[in-house]
Amino acid sequence: MAVPGKAAAFRLPPLPTIREIIKLFRLRAQKQLSQNFLLDLQLTDKIVRQAGELTNAHVCEVGPGPGGITRSILNTDVAQLLLVEKDARFIPGLQMLSEAAPGKVRIVHGDILTYKMEKAFPKYLKKKWEDEPPNIHIVGNLPFSVSTPLIIKWLENVSNRDGPFFYGRTQMTLTFQKEVGERLTAKTGGKQRSRLSIMAQHLCSVENCFVIPGQAFVPQPEVDVAVVHFTPLVQPKIQQPFKLVEKVVQSAFQFRRKYCCRGIGILFPESERLKKTEQLMMEADVDPTLRPFQLSMSHFSNLCNVYRKMCDEDPNLFTYNYREELRQKKRLPKNTSHSEEIEEEEEEDEDKKNQL
Repeated sequence: MAVPGKAAAFRLPPLPTIREIIKLFRLRAQKQLSQNFLLDLQLTDKIVRQAGELTNAHVCEVGPGPGGITRSILNTDVAQLLLVEKDARFIPGLQMLSEAAPGKVRIVHGDILTYKMEKAFPKYLKKKWEDEPPNIHIVGNLPFSVSTPLIIKWLENVSNRDGPFFYGRTQMTLTFQKEVGERLTAKTGGKQRSRLSIMAQHLCSVENCFVIPGQAFVPQPEVDVAVVHFTPLVQPKIQQPFKLVEKVVQSAFQFRRKYCCRGIGILFPESERLKKTEQLMMEADVDPTLRPFQLSMSHFSNLCNVYRKMCDEDPNLFTYNYREELRQKKRLPKNTSHSEEIEEEEEEDEDKKNQL
């Protein structure tokens, strides 16, 4: 019986199940694209609930695949749903969903890493940064291969207030490998504290909502999956440009098991490394014998502020690249990965220790 005075909720008409869609269009998850399908609609509903109130909202779903989360989003009665899907094999199945929800769905066959999000939504939805978040949400079960580069890109967009954040403090609800989810939310001193922890938490309120066991996915990944919700902060905790913060944080965590002064030192050319590192640590009031994961957000804020002052005094300092210096010193080929260089240096350190 209908409840008087209440509009009937939007529900999709009867459709083939996700399993039937996969069978109908002969869809197989591609391992090289790290694709894993979530077929349990109770779980897709649970993910969508973490996004908040979506009735009449404008939503962008990243990588909808066969459309499990898409159905859960549509059942909340959104105003508009933008689907950005890179894999052309999924488009016909998504078009079926579009036809079942006339006027609500727009499908873009493209790569979310290059898609211009500034033009994704109507301009009237734009809010001032200081206001409540706009009625825009990003939701996605991300392939593992793209999740970290994508969140780093979006965190830079948060810092610059462009991309999806042209409209204000757009909220995101995304999936990551459990370990990445733990890094994103790790507290000072935690074993998962990392570059990702600082970059995310200085710009956003980050909540690890719940964990989905790997066996819920097809094919089953070797890891469990975390659902993480992001709300950009009105004021970042570190008041410096994204690239500068990224450089300081990345350097600090370069030698995770060593004293933080070891990583901070690679901000400076070898000829003045000792003197400049000592100056930076002293002026930032940071104990050089702390490990990188023991540094608080205020430690990083101080380090970034002092490093910015040093860069202002010496305009060439910010362009200094430790990796390039290391390559030239060891005559490594240009395509040598960063991790290979660092591993080589770590091994040298261990060898010296063993000799002693």
